[in-house]
Amino acid sequence: MNPRFVSYFNLALCILLWAFIPVASKKILTELNNLQMLFYSTMFSAAALGAIVLLRRKSASLASLTFRDYAHLMWLGFLGAFLYYLLLYGAFARTSAAEGFILAYTWPILVSLLAVPLLGEKLTPTRLLAIAISFSGVVVIVTRGQMVEFQLENLAGNLLALSGALVFALFSVLGKRANCDLTVAAFIYFGAALLCAAIAVAATGGLPWPSTAVWRWILFNGILVNGVSYLFWFKALERGDTFIVSNLLYLTPVIALPLVRLLLDEPVHSTAIVGLSLVIAGILFQSGPKLASLLRKQQQRRVN
Repeated sequence: MNPRFVSYFNLALCILLWAFIPVASKKILTELNNLQMLFYSTMFSAAALGAIVLLRRKSASLASLTFRDYAHLMWLGFLGAFLYYLLLYGAFARTSAAEGFILAYTWPILVSLLAVPLLGEKLTPTRLLAIAISFSGVVVIVTRGQMVEFQLENLAGNLLALSGALVFALFSVLGKRANCDLTVAAFIYFGAALLCAAIAVAATGGLPWPSTAVWRWILFNGILVNGVSYLFWFKALERGDTFIVSNLLYLTPVIALPLVRLLLDEPVHSTAIVGLSLVIAGILFQSGPKLASLLRKQQQRRVN
């Protein structure tokens, strides 16, 4: 089978599952708070990824890791699988699904900013303009286009979503230094997140038993959306061009908006669509030249 087809097929499955994040979150948060949701969901995510590690016979990789490797991966797990989702689910509890999810997807632009002090990369004029374009989209979403008569209706949720984006950007930058099998790393990330969530739940007390309807969404979110989806993502990266695959990932919030409208019956404000367009435009403006170059090279290979 064509490796490129395999890559894009796995990417399509991953994007579809990740587009359900706002819907699943809203459904679960009707009965649980963000910490309780995180605990239940992460429990199944860690189990699903653990099963994948065993089925793909990668358990030997776990034994080969040093204490320093585990410490670094667990720190990344705290950031990317615990704190990020805690903030994201907290955002969904306080703002609309569409706004929260779009604002969370500003993390690629924040990666550009964090890469300057942490990785020593240069902040070029192209990057600065891309950041300005995406930031204008954030302003449109947060203010709902009312720049003058700005109201604080969903400000707490929006700030949580943006904080989550910053945390995920930090996770992404620091994750570049991790030299480990991706599936094994994901299992450790969610294992660390489960440990953190269990400690936090024990400290705060109270873990209600959800209804059958909510349990279905917890299982779907834990096993598929936050578990098996990572296998699709890694397969897409393994068989396709990392840069192109990563850019296509920005289709996720585009697909999420109609799902929010259909399954949550939640209005999607026109300002959310405008803001999303500006956020994606900024991201693509920054990566456009490299993307065009890669596409030209692929065309030349086909001709030759």
